[in-house]
Amino acid sequence: MTRASSRTARERLSLWAVLARRTRAARGDERGDVPGWVLVTLMTAGLVTALWILAGDTLSDVFSEAIKNVTP
Repeated sequence: MTRASSRTARERLSLWAVLARRTRAARGDERGDVPGWVLVTLMTAGLVTALWILAGDTLSDVFSEAIKNVTP
């Protein structure tokens, strides 16, 4: 890579960084926001816990019957 092409690549990267910062600032994004994947993980854990509390015994029986039918 020549000096001119590497300088051009660096300029492009810095341009993208400036555009990304301006876009985040325009949208009002904050660093302290909770990422979406955290919320999805917490909601999934909540659903699993609720199902476990409500139907734990029934699910355990269904699982035991399924394993009993699979193993010789």
